[in-house]
Amino acid sequence: MLQSDDPSASVRDASPLITGNLGAPSPVQRHPIEFTGSGSEYFRIWIVNLLLTLVTFGLYYPWAKVRKLRYFYGNTHVAGHALDFHGDPKRMLRGFLLMAALLLVYNVALKASPLAGGIAFLIFMAVWPALLRASMQFRLANTSWRGLRLQFTGSLKDAYLVFLIPVLVMAGFFGVGFALIATKNMAGIVAGGLLMVMAYLGALPYAYYRFKKYQHQNYVYGQLRTEFRASFGDVVKICLKTFGLAIGLGIAASVLVGIIGGASLVGMGGGARRGAEAAAMAFPVMIFVMVAVYAVPIPYIQSRMQNLVWTQTGCRDLRFKSQLNFGPMLKQTLINWTLMVFTLGLYWPFAAIAMARLRLQAVSIHARIDLDTLVSRQKGSLHREGVGDAAADLAGIDFGL
Repeated sequence: MLQSDDPSASVRDASPLITGNLGAPSPVQRHPIEFTGSGSEYFRIWIVNLLLTLVTFGLYYPWAKVRKLRYFYGNTHVAGHALDFHGDPKRMLRGFLLMAALLLVYNVALKASPLAGGIAFLIFMAVWPALLRASMQFRLANTSWRGLRLQFTGSLKDAYLVFLIPVLVMAGFFGVGFALIATKNMAGIVAGGLLMVMAYLGALPYAYYRFKKYQHQNYVYGQLRTEFRASFGDVVKICLKTFGLAIGLGIAASVLVGIIGGASLVGMGGGARRGAEAAAMAFPVMIFVMVAVYAVPIPYIQSRMQNLVWTQTGCRDLRFKSQLNFGPMLKQTLINWTLMVFTLGLYWPFAAIAMARLRLQAVSIHARIDLDTLVSRQKGSLHREGVGDAAADLAGIDFGL
């Protein structure tokens, strides 16, 4: 069970997620996920990818991405079997070039005139949900476990509704806010400004929740389809706790900066030596501020959201559970940031491996049927239905979203 201070513990963890039944229920078997990647191995892949991408002016990016995904997938073992990625970099190049062309058109239009830039931006945002859906289809269709391809079955209509509803809600509140500001009354201006800020801050977690629900309730493996049981309230609780943590740390950091600043002024009046000593104290204070404002809230919300999202993803025969603790996440984040600064970014592949290991190995799969039976039945079903590898053609491009 999850710790009592974990937000995901308050969600309906005990209730089964039901989508189909492959046989009579059996005792739940826990299968941990193991990640065997090595920082030194990935460094060689990363540096070659970086150099070739620079030399080819970005055209090597799809090949670099395939090499990266195959390494990470090949070192992710689920119940003793590794994942595999089958994406074709030549087909991925089409998506990369299309995305580059869209961005180029937007930049050219923006330089031509603000109106043209605004129109280009609206066009780009209009096709964004379709691009995102195509990317998820391609990624899942080219991912396999024990020879079976995964699928993403989210509809195009739902992809647009994921973002359209939060945008419309926020636009409505913004309209009211502008109307209040237009009264030119001080109370109306303050109320309108606060309403727009609250609408923006509320729209972000709502859009995140809708996207995760769209994403996690449309994963398919053979005849199994996942459901997503988290609620918007669960997401809001985590966001509010993160916001409170950030505000508290920010206040503490501001007080400390004020104390050090006052000491520096006093020190300057007491001579150059005391002034220099006081100024030297400002550097660790600035480091503390950076840690307080960025390094603590980010791993906190990442760990809590991972636990919530994955623990509430699954079906009756197979479900996930995440137990990623904040302490190890914070420690690894601080180590990664520190070493990347001192190595001028060369520690990046080692940091990526360490973070992937921490996050993946916090997740386990709980199955109510034997996985060998599951795979054999799914293979037989797929063979009879004649789909199999044809799932890889669900979407022909990957946009790297």
